[in-house]
Amino acid sequence: MPADIVAKNSLLSADAALRRIRRMAYEVAERNVDAAQLVLLGIEGNGTIVAKQLAIELKGILPLPIETATIRIDKRAPLHATLDRELVLEGKVVLVVDDVSNTGKTLLYALKPLLAVQPKAIHTLVLVERAHKLFAVQPDFVGLSVSTTLQEHISVETDGSSITGAYLH
Repeated sequence: MPADIVAKNSLLSADAALRRIRRMAYEVAERNVDAAQLVLLGIEGNGTIVAKQLAIELKGILPLPIETATIRIDKRAPLHATLDRELVLEGKVVLVVDDVSNTGKTLLYALKPLLAVQPKAIHTLVLVERAHKLFAVQPDFVGLSVSTTLQEHISVETDGSSITGAYLH
């Protein structure tokens, strides 16, 4: 194999990813059965796609309003994470969603703007989690946990609206 081509090993197929999202939806529902409303905040990019698929699954399980929005994080200025639209989060259960938790850094920065609005609860959910972290953020809901070396990378691929697979590089 040429040096510039990196082999990728499949962690989740599209069907397996959807099954994991469905299972996590049931876990979220069980933990939030008494909630009046859920707000799913997907981290811009694949996190938003996972959040939207999760919302579809949750709407079939929970008889309560479920809103989705996007958290925008500029990697060059991560302290200034913003929401893509105005939301009232006070007193609501908020679920921050991403595709992969590598170091925990992105999830940590995504939580920052939520601390000022006093939601009822904040949970985190990732489709794929690396088992070692550099930042002290442990997702509450995990689709797949993978032990990796520091040199390996995990990616989730999409077709723009749904997950097509997760890979280890």
